[in-house]
Amino acid sequence: MLLLTCPVCGVEGEESEFHCGGEAHIRRPATHDPENITDTEQRDYLFMRHNPRGLHFERWRCDRGCGKWFHAARDTATMEFKAYYAIDALPPKDLMQQATGEWATFFSGVLNASAKKAAKKSAAKKPAAKKSAAKAPRKGA
Repeated sequence: MLLLTCPVCGVEGEESEFHCGGEAHIRRPATHDPENITDTEQRDYLFMRHNPRGLHFERWRCDRGCGKWFHAARDTATMEFKAYYAIDALPPKDLMQQATGEWATFFSGVLNASAKKAAKKSAAKKPAAKKSAAKAPRKGA
């Protein structure tokens, strides 16, 4: 039996009190380019799913409490839930780094973009060297 906790309303319960919505972080092709969907993209959206042994990311719905959808990171080998997070959020950074296989590929772009953004933000915070108003005396003068 799986025990879950809704990150939205805090309700705890057995898996029968929640509804599993399958794999998390799936983007519907028609959402971003409805005129140019290939048969392969539509097939992959409908039928192709990750099924790893180990860390897996899923969608769940809180049926007993608030009725909201949320994401959960679960180890499929031990059935242990590692984290719960909002439907519009990414998993904790440490879990994205622990991901293997297709999930590692999926999250690598997110982690790289996050690292670039952090480096850019850090560079922007460094104060520029101030130019002195007084000129330094010349040698020999």
